[in-house]
Amino acid sequence: MGWRRFGVLLLAVAAVGLPVNHAAVYALLVAAAVLIFTGAVTARATAWLAALVIVAAAIAAHWWLTPPRIDEGHNAFLPGPVLEKALPADVYRRMAEQFAALYPAAVNCKPGSAVCVRGSQPDRAYAFSGDGIFHASDLSRAVTALDFSDPVWLRLGFVNERRYDWSYAPGLHRLDRDRRFYMGLHRWHLAMPWFEVIRLRAAYAGGELCWRGEVMWEGGDGRFAAPAGPCRTITADDAGRRVFGLAVKPDTLAMHLAPPWPLRLLRLASAVVPLAAVIALLLALVRIDVRRAVLPLLLIGLSVAVIAADDASFLGGLRPFDGGDDGLFYDGVGRGILQKLLAGDVRGFLQGGENVFYYGGPGLRYFRALEHVVFGESCLGYLSLVLLLPIVTYRLLRRFLPGAWAVAGAIVFTAIPIGGAFGTTFFQYAQWAARGFADPAAYILFVAGLLVLVTANEKFAAPFFAALLLALAIFMKPIVAPAAAVLLGGAGLAALYSRQWPRLAGLCIGFLPVLSMALHNWVFGHALVLFSANADNPLVLVMPASAYAAALREIAGGGPHLARAAMQIVDWLSGPAQLYAAIPLDAAAVAVLVYVAAARFEPWLRLTAGAALAQHAVALFYTAAVARYHFLAWFLTMVVVLVWLREVAVPLLRRRYPALCGRLAAHPAACRLASGLAALHKVSA
Repeated sequence: MGWRRFGVLLLAVAAVGLPVNHAAVYALLVAAAVLIFTGAVTARATAWLAALVIVAAAIAAHWWLTPPRIDEGHNAFLPGPVLEKALPADVYRRMAEQFAALYPAAVNCKPGSAVCVRGSQPDRAYAFSGDGIFHASDLSRAVTALDFSDPVWLRLGFVNERRYDWSYAPGLHRLDRDRRFYMGLHRWHLAMPWFEVIRLRAAYAGGELCWRGEVMWEGGDGRFAAPAGPCRTITADDAGRRVFGLAVKPDTLAMHLAPPWPLRLLRLASAVVPLAAVIALLLALVRIDVRRAVLPLLLIGLSVAVIAADDASFLGGLRPFDGGDDGLFYDGVGRGILQKLLAGDVRGFLQGGENVFYYGGPGLRYFRALEHVVFGESCLGYLSLVLLLPIVTYRLLRRFLPGAWAVAGAIVFTAIPIGGAFGTTFFQYAQWAARGFADPAAYILFVAGLLVLVTANEKFAAPFFAALLLALAIFMKPIVAPAAAVLLGGAGLAALYSRQWPRLAGLCIGFLPVLSMALHNWVFGHALVLFSANADNPLVLVMPASAYAAALREIAGGGPHLARAAMQIVDWLSGPAQLYAAIPLDAAAVAVLVYVAAARFEPWLRLTAGAALAQHAVALFYTAAVARYHFLAWFLTMVVVLVWLREVAVPLLRRRYPALCGRLAAHPAACRLASGLAALHKVSA
């Protein structure tokens, strides 16, 4: 049924059309995915034939009902020969004057400045947009609507091109951050100078274009001038003419195109098509079980609320990543290699921007490239991984714990940041994912692989996909390799001992893609590097084995290496939050890992504890001050400690303090909580 479920989801995506780059359509697909994977999918051929007819009808309706598309272009504005030649003279001159007044060259290009305009100019008039892959335009993309007051929600992909990697600048810079906690919807403000242009079509005659800021409208003689008033009615003579919006000064431009009523009705009808098509597919192929969908939908809702409170642009906008950050590197390289792939340069795509992978794990750059194909100029692909984490966490906890414990653990992990000091709260994963870092993606893939591994049977398919997910996790971030080695090594030895040959073959074949990194480095860089070349960077590998050897020699008389080793252990046990007060709790949690790995617990739990210990060992060598490096170790620790609490600590407390435990259990608040968790588990089990 798993393959049939994926088939229904693919049909739903085909019915709504690519790219999936609008929050409403994405929410529809997420809800449909939950109903599909919690329901039962029929195998009847007639039902699948009806589904194909539904999809064909939806595609035809899209083609028939979609309003005429408007050619829309955008780009950063930095004065230079490319833009001077490509843009209308009136428009370029006006923007150059504004730029010179706001960003004097003496400031932005003085010796030692972090940004020099002359070194980061656009290489084309209109920037590449992932939204234009399926709806081509000679500008950036072809759209059916134009309505923005915040460029973050206009989804301008050029803001994350590597040429604009400005870490710091005295005047010209990338973005401004609003740190007020209630500004999640408008956390980021684009500070780069840019422009927007649309080409009007005859079908929009009778409509109205309104704006805030400065626009320049093309006249019949080909010259551009600023029209009077905040609005102007579109006439038949405006067909084919361009309108430029100037945003050299940040937060000044807003535009709204109101089409005539016939096109408004077409837009409304075309918006109904995806909803009707998805509902029809579900009715034709899926026996919906609403009760089982309650908990996944609740966890997704809580996740969305947590994300929106911090950075709502992750839910459908496109924020400018911070200069010098991993996020800008991965998305910038991903955009570059995608353009090579679209141009037919497969070798350039596989080369991935580096002959030898150096900058962390290589996987996210390829993920970003494919994300722009499916989700256009948005981060909705990465969001899908992040929304999966609470559900996978619940399923993993449910594998080792009773239902109420698993439900409580998943809800606390998702919605209550009590684990912030220990790297075990959803908020931290969502925050780093929104910044575009690879670490959350690697950890989510790892946890998904662990879940499949501990629930797999002896057959080939499940172990294959478990190993493949672990290989993808390493591809995203090689730092998870120690834990993956323990899991796959233990599972492989158990399969070999039990002579479960299909299971062993699935594990081996599924993990083979992990060698693609070494193959890439050998083919393109002629270097034998297993994962990435920055593994021995002294800024990351702060305590190599040689430093510990020197520390051992200094035990008798003391020395700098011994002090470094002691400080490294302190940093490790102070947790991702670097709180010294957390050292006793963290040390106790590590002791629980050792106890569980050595005691008579379920083999899979003992193996998970061993994987957590292996991942903790990373913090003894690599910098412990970078919290995101160690989230996986503490996540696995959380799982093992919760099982230990339920099976060892709680029974021990009940035996030693029966009266106190009885009063706590009988408290009305505890009873209501237990009843609510039990009910929630019952309806979703």
